Amino acid sequence: MIHGESYKPIIAEAAKMAIGEENIYERVFIFELLKDKNDPNAVAGAVGFSVRQPKFYVFKAKAVLLATGGATLLFRPRSTGEAAGRTWHALFHCGRGHYVGERGGAVLT
Repeated sequence: MIHGESYKPIIAEAAKMAIGEENIYERVFIFELLKDKNDPNAVAGAVGFSVRQPKFYVFKAKAVLLATGGATLLFRPRSTGEAAGRTWHALFHCGRGHYVGERGGAVLT
């Protein structure tokens, strides 16, 4: 099985070559989607902050794609006894992408 650790660097390098490194924002924690003032069902951008530097970002966008991974312990585990609550997901997978999408009005599938 291929996990993100394997293909993220490959995709990042291709993106940097395609649109230029100056147009790539890495390690930005998006915490709010911005609604379009003319269409309340559309997203017009996002707000986030750098996890490495004291910077905030406001992004304006024609289209927004929210891609997020799993969330640890979102559902009651099937394991019992000492294994109860153990997971192969990292504990920092807290579902923040799901939260941002739902708060922005997205239908989660």
